[in-house]
Amino acid sequence: MAAIASGDGLNAKVLVLNKFYAAIRVISAKRAFSLLVRDAAEVIHVDNGQYINHDLTSWLEVSDLARQFEPHAHDWVRTVRLEIAVPQVIRLLGYDRLPDQQVKLNRRNLFARDRNKCQYCGRSFPTSELSIDHVVPRSQNGPDTWTNLVCACVKCNARKGGRTPVQANMRLIRKPIRPKRNPLISIKLGSGKYETWKAFLDEAYWSVELR
Repeated sequence: MAAIASGDGLNAKVLVLNKFYAAIRVISAKRAFSLLVRDAAEVIHVDNGQYINHDLTSWLEVSDLARQFEPHAHDWVRTVRLEIAVPQVIRLLGYDRLPDQQVKLNRRNLFARDRNKCQYCGRSFPTSELSIDHVVPRSQNGPDTWTNLVCACVKCNARKGGRTPVQANMRLIRKPIRPKRNPLISIKLGSGKYETWKAFLDEAYWSVELR
């Protein structure tokens, strides 16, 4: 196969399963094709509820048909000679580990859980204009936990200061919770483009971050 040359599809996201079909992570299409070229993985194509396994050679044949009949249903990458559809799901052939069940507590996941929305005024902001607020302030022994941390805009955070919402006469728009699934994945599932992921994620709670 010719080396992958270019295409916005290289940045598309691909769901990775272990050899027992358990979802373990999300990677870039570039990384996925690297695994396929080395025969370390195969494509899992979901068609009318049926799982169809493809090695890279047969996936190239599927790509030829997809380009003719459903080009808008896929992301694409281009080599010197070929256009290849980006698979939405691949399965690692020799990896049998299960993912960590704990969702990592970090800024990116907090912003994703709260969907970049200030949890006091309810307005959406870019991440550069958001901060992390302790509902019960550190000065009052508030912990660094999912249930005590929320996104807040600069204005609301300054207004609240070192007080609880009750003390500041402010109200949270929703109660902060620990997500069962990586909140970044929940955002992806809101797009019809990643509809096929649901078959592998509905029963899975997993936490590997997008890379």
